[in-house]
Amino acid sequence: MKHFDVIILGGGASGLMCAAQLREHTSLSVAVIEGNSRPALKLKASGGGKCNLTNVEVDSSHFLGDESLVSHALNVFSKKGLLEYFHTGGLRPVIRKDRYYFCPKSSDEVISILLGRAQGAEMLLNHKILSVEGEKRFSVLTDKGKFQAEKIVVATGGASYKELGASDIGLKIAQHYELHTVPFSPALVGLTLQPREFWMKELSGISFPARIRVAGKTLDEDLLFAHKGISGLVVLSASLYWHRGEIVIDFLPDFNLNTIQKEKKLLSTALPLPKRFLKAFFESVGVEDKPCSRLTTDEWEKVSRIRAYALSPSGTFGFSKAEACRGGVACDEINPETMESTKIKGLYFIGETVDVTGELGGYNFQWAFSSAVVAANAISSMSFKRI
Repeated sequence: MKHFDVIILGGGASGLMCAAQLREHTSLSVAVIEGNSRPALKLKASGGGKCNLTNVEVDSSHFLGDESLVSHALNVFSKKGLLEYFHTGGLRPVIRKDRYYFCPKSSDEVISILLGRAQGAEMLLNHKILSVEGEKRFSVLTDKGKFQAEKIVVATGGASYKELGASDIGLKIAQHYELHTVPFSPALVGLTLQPREFWMKELSGISFPARIRVAGKTLDEDLLFAHKGISGLVVLSASLYWHRGEIVIDFLPDFNLNTIQKEKKLLSTALPLPKRFLKAFFESVGVEDKPCSRLTTDEWEKVSRIRAYALSPSGTFGFSKAEACRGGVACDEINPETMESTKIKGLYFIGETVDVTGELGGYNFQWAFSSAVVAANAISSMSFKRI
């Protein structure tokens, strides 16, 4: 049975960052156990193969999870710290839509830097993790043998992207140690519709900027109509906060309907939205497309729903379409200063295995990297300069 100082379970974004930090700053023996034949497959596929690393605006308000846990990780390894870390490795991220940091060429740029800095860590690929047992000295059972370590870092991710080997093994490990867990559920995913909103399904392929209000959050980005329901960046982020009940869509953010009420133009001409959408919307609210100046007060009231269209989704597109998951090891089971279990010394949880999920736009990779640095700092007993 092979022994290591630290075994990291999962070779994704958080696992590789943790391994890289430990190998760069300590002489500890480190192993990464990964079920796939290559590490970081989800990272490689993300962002259309160009990996949305982080966002221009990063703070705890963009995450669902314990604020103190998230804030501490972001303070230790901030957006600035992340960008400088990869910059020293030769990566020059580009900004899209004034907010998203992407790799200029491909996700392989990030993976190459992480693997290079994790050099010396033993990569145990094609090893399916079956269980973790023991305390103080842990035993990791895989389908290809057993391994031991003083410290275990669980970085096995969530349940989305099953085709890339995703599983709930991280939750099972936590449950074995009687830690409280929150079941995984799809997040950053499209929303399905109730029958009264089926008119939207006929608009598949149409996309335009919109605003969604959900659970006290206001989100702005592109909305996309799909065969299954509604999607697009704004819907994916909204799905993070939606559980059941209403969301409110503003199809014309910041547009003042009062400015067109005396227009002689047809309503469909005066409103700056795709004609096919407007036709379907008018039919759904019972308004005729006629000159703006001829609309009655009652008709304008119906038209005004375009700025505040309330609907109750029936569900989500499911795990197969989800970019991430809600759920994971409960935040109150984890020490924010170390990412270590408050009950089991030497057992750490990082990345998507923890019940912390960010909005769409690089937030989940930021969390993966930040939480990994916190754990690595604690394991190496080093106080890295905050950047």
